[in-house]
Amino acid sequence: MLTATAILIDGLIEASYLFLVALGLTLIFGVMKILNVAHGSFYAFGAYASATAIGWWFASGFPDYGSFALMFAIAIGLGIIFGLLLEVGLLKRMYGKDEVIIVLVTFASFLMLEDVIIWIWGGNAYFAFEPYSLLGDIQFGTLFYSNYDLALIGLAVALAAGTWLLLNRTAKGRLLLAVIHDTEMAAAFGINVKRYFTVTFIIGATLGCLGGAVMAPKISVAPGIGVEVIVLAFAIVVIGGMGSIWGAIIGALVVGLARAAAVHLLPEVELFVIYAVMTLVLIFRPEGLFMRQKARKI
Repeated sequence: MLTATAILIDGLIEASYLFLVALGLTLIFGVMKILNVAHGSFYAFGAYASATAIGWWFASGFPDYGSFALMFAIAIGLGIIFGLLLEVGLLKRMYGKDEVIIVLVTFASFLMLEDVIIWIWGGNAYFAFEPYSLLGDIQFGTLFYSNYDLALIGLAVALAAGTWLLLNRTAKGRLLLAVIHDTEMAAAFGINVKRYFTVTFIIGATLGCLGGAVMAPKISVAPGIGVEVIVLAFAIVVIGGMGSIWGAIIGALVVGLARAAAVHLLPEVELFVIYAVMTLVLIFRPEGLFMRQKARKI
């Protein structure tokens, strides 16, 4: 029972931050049909910028709890910057070209952004543990967990609910669903598709940066974290279904719980178990568990 509880809680914590990153990735693909490899660099930039800013914040003697608002501000600021630089400045020129070319463009952007990270922050690891310790701990039987970790679960649930409400209960959200369903038809009905592309990319980039920003207090922020997270995010969207919000939720839960179970029960297969799950899903459901409905062409 104790092990099952530990697997459940650890899996939910793991799934929460992965969902933040995968949600941005699947939103961009669902709307723009772009497999954005550079999304991993958004996460890395969010983590590095957050770690740097948190260190400055606490060294300057500002109110401790203001550091949480600082992380969100950093994610939003970086999301807007990356949205304008990559979507408006680069990807907008690639629309209409072969999908493989666009993927290569995002991969090249990823490589360049990784070099920019090294240029700015170097190869040293950064630590920003202060916000993590601020919220204290909670006990489940003999298990102790940080309230910061549980807050990440709450953040993921809030974003999932907010995304659902935005898409299904607002006029702008329904227009976005129309763009997702059929871009050409949406444009024919007068929807400014290019504007929705830009806004979606900014939101997706912000979510990727937010995933890195909130994870900075939990991890050692070091070169390579963007590569690791983009692989996991791709696994999530492949398992759940490219472009599906529900797929991102279920995929994150599957990956998070699978990793937690492997760590507790069979640590030596922890790296393998995610790809095993992804392979099984692709064998029986090649387009993922929640296949996005396609418009019927006449």
